[in-house]
Amino acid sequence: MGEVETFDIVLANGTVIDPASSRKGRFDIGVRDGVIAAISDSLASSACKRRIDVSGQYVIPGMIDTHAHVYQYVTGKFGLSPDMVGVASGVTTLIDQGGPSCMTIGGFRNFIVEPSISRVLAFISTYLVGGLEGHLYPDLYGPNGVNAEHTISSARENLDIVKGIKAHAEIGGQSRWGMEVVKIGQEIATAVDLPLYIHLGQLWPTADSAEIPSADELIHTLLPIMKPGDILAHPFTRHPGGFVSETGEVHPILLEAVHQKGLRIDVGHGSHFSFETARRVLGAGIMPFTLGADMHGYNVSIPDASDGSERAANPFFGVAPFNLTIAMSELLHLGIPLEDIVAMVTTNPAKMLRMEDELGALVIGREADISVLNIETGRFKLSDNSGEQVVADKLVRPAFCLRAGHYYDADSAFVPDAIVA
Repeated sequence: MGEVETFDIVLANGTVIDPASSRKGRFDIGVRDGVIAAISDSLASSACKRRIDVSGQYVIPGMIDTHAHVYQYVTGKFGLSPDMVGVASGVTTLIDQGGPSCMTIGGFRNFIVEPSISRVLAFISTYLVGGLEGHLYPDLYGPNGVNAEHTISSARENLDIVKGIKAHAEIGGQSRWGMEVVKIGQEIATAVDLPLYIHLGQLWPTADSAEIPSADELIHTLLPIMKPGDILAHPFTRHPGGFVSETGEVHPILLEAVHQKGLRIDVGHGSHFSFETARRVLGAGIMPFTLGADMHGYNVSIPDASDGSERAANPFFGVAPFNLTIAMSELLHLGIPLEDIVAMVTTNPAKMLRMEDELGALVIGREADISVLNIETGRFKLSDNSGEQVVADKLVRPAFCLRAGHYYDADSAFVPDAIVA
């Protein structure tokens, strides 16, 4: 008589969605010693230390937030607590976009990556100052604030956590120094064979100059600099210099770049989400590859540990309450199938990171990074950054996650309450 298999945790009766394996349906998942040990129609007869009934819930590979700002304290008010954005929000892996630079990557490793329960990676900043509240100080982000040689060296020395290069292409910067910084960013990215991640949508006021470029010129100047596999962020931004031209149409050159040149699109929600722009971009046939929340200290309410109060989000950004699963709910409302949205936070980010052999799929023998979601049915009010409100009939909310086989409730203060319409 064979031995009964024993697990540390069994997730029982859940609806599994794993785009990487095309697995969808009711399965039990057994976890032992921090790794996925079994995926089966039923593990009811197996012994386990803890059996969690996830009936009616969705079990997916550990979610990957492709646009985080978690270099806490070092990036001023921008940086949030990694684990509040991560495991306590049902997210197992975070990619900090441009927080650390060649000068501060050591601190990022020692004070953020290593102590965090969440897995934290980074797209290192092109700029020496990194993500230091850059919307306030545009002059820090010009060519004089870049050292390509040092950044290439730092990226090479930290390839276990550095997975890309971050730069900005927006008309405030272009009016000051053209595309010079983006070209340097591409020089860095090419030298270390990593993707270049480009912010779109105006951040800074244009310079006081008689020859200010138009927002449409920016796109035509930018795209020839980019290479296959590079990433354009904020496709749904309402700000000038994005995917939608000054005449209200999606730039034809962007359609060509996405479908023929192999550029990838990251939603980068944050303060750059407009339902109207999203409808135009999706209607033109451009589908995001990945979905990042882009939460930071200026667009979420920050809990104050001293007295339990919250510091309100800066009204400059005009942001409604959101997190990664609210962003997923918005895409669901816009008609994108749930399986495609799950791919945007699991298998597709793993491909972007070139870590498909480690992340983004439920595979026996892999580290047990698993997210469990509730999808509630009703009437829920969702708001974008321009003030438009919609009523959605489904709302995605995190329940809990397993990170390396350990259980974490989704009890972050950054998970907004549902607003019932």
